Amino acid sequence: MLQLYNISCILQTRMLNGKSFRQALDKFFLSPTSGEARVQIQLPNGQMMDIKEINLLENRVIGDRETHRLVIVAEPERARMGKIIGKI
Repeated sequence: MLQLYNISCILQTRMLNGKSFRQALDKFFLSPTSGEARVQIQLPNGQMMDIKEINLLENRVIGDRETHRLVIVAEPERARMGKIIGKI
């Protein structure tokens, strides 16, 4: 029987940092199903995009707040998926 894990990532700020991103991913990967799941990004208009790459980039330092950023590069779906039937 497939074990389901109810995972919610509640953000207190509008921006997600790398540490919080990692913590959320670690929670998802408690489920073996997550390891084989397709990874996509949902845009504000509802369009689903596939992740093409993830890059660690260095910022030009103006102040000391954000010196680096993780950038997820998306591309249109290569193979359209069926309708989503539920959130686990």
